[in-house]
Amino acid sequence: MTPVELSRTVLHAVRRAVDEGELAVAVLPERVVVAPPGPGGCGDYATNVALQLARPAGQPAPALAELLRTRLLRTDGISDVVVTGPGFLNISLDGDADARLVRDILRAGPRYGHSDTLAGQAVDLHAAHDARAVVLMDAVARVLRSQGARPRLTCAGPPEDAWVRILGVPSDIPSDIPACTGTGTGTGTEGPLRPVPAPADPTPLGRDAARWALLHPAPHDRPHIGDSQSEQHLAQRETNPLFRVRYAHARTRALLRNAADLGFTPEPGPLTPEDDGPLTPEGGPLTPEPGSLTPEGGGPLTPEPGPPTPEGDGPLTADGDAQGLIQLLADHPRVLAATAAHRAPDRLARHLVAVADALAPLLPSVLPLGDEKPSAAHRARLALAEAAGTVLAGGLSLLGIDAPEHL
Repeated sequence: MTPVELSRTVLHAVRRAVDEGELAVAVLPERVVVAPPGPGGCGDYATNVALQLARPAGQPAPALAELLRTRLLRTDGISDVVVTGPGFLNISLDGDADARLVRDILRAGPRYGHSDTLAGQAVDLHAAHDARAVVLMDAVARVLRSQGARPRLTCAGPPEDAWVRILGVPSDIPSDIPACTGTGTGTGTEGPLRPVPAPADPTPLGRDAARWALLHPAPHDRPHIGDSQSEQHLAQRETNPLFRVRYAHARTRALLRNAADLGFTPEPGPLTPEDDGPLTPEGGPLTPEPGSLTPEGGGPLTPEPGPPTPEGDGPLTADGDAQGLIQLLADHPRVLAATAAHRAPDRLARHLVAVADALAPLLPSVLPLGDEKPSAAHRARLALAEAAGTVLAGGLSLLGIDAPEHL
């Protein structure tokens, strides 16, 4: 069950309580926010919906939370619900929920997270005659289509030939001036998309690096392009977020090839069998296959600064870093929906960096070591790595960036 599905499940429980007279609320929320529990919480996800509804319902939040808890416990896929603090609902999913998520991702492929939420909706997008604005509009249109919308693109002038050839923007965008006005920062539907222009011509970077350089910053932020700043987008080292994302995807493809050579295939399941210990050997770095590119110095693929790790930088465990990766994968549909709603591809770009960074500690534990035989845990880790690579490939495609099989 993904966070989006869980949100709908909780909202359905609220609506059923209203329909059956257990809860009196004049206006129901359009959606329920679920997120990993904070300090003092437990389970997989938590929500404050009971606190939100307590005042309009005229009931104490703990009593309202208990009412919803009873209903949620009867829902398939939910194993436990605990009320904590002033009325937070802490929800635990079934033990095989992670495996189901991985199966869902592998079944959907790069289209995981696509939906028909905006089916039939025509969305008018207009860009200023600027390279960044047109690339932004193209990426927004791709994400809108993934959510079922029908974007209609116009530009203040015909796209330059270099934008089409090198940056990959459509060549048939009509030249038109919209009637609406506004700031056009790319965060809404009013006015043209008018992000802060790039300080220099992005085309010398090539398609992939240029699009990343233009899309990764928020529309109101200045892209790092020009002079020595451009070099960071081409550098094949861990300080380059685009390299980390593409490298992580390429490593998942290499693992699938290596696993096939060893005679085993991915199969979602428990990542750590009983008495099997941590997922990585002590001090196990992210070591690429021979011939692949590595960060300078051959060190582990860890961003600077890296994601938070347990004290002592211990090995990955199924309940530790891998759970963070799983939650990021589960959150991918919500990120796509938010990217479409806010016309903000930078949200998707940052999400892909987070997925790549969370995936890195898992990779050394996927293949058997030495004389070790492939186990169910190895197959499960391979499936999780493939799912993460699938999300990375699908996200890069929506940004108009290639996801290479080899680096």
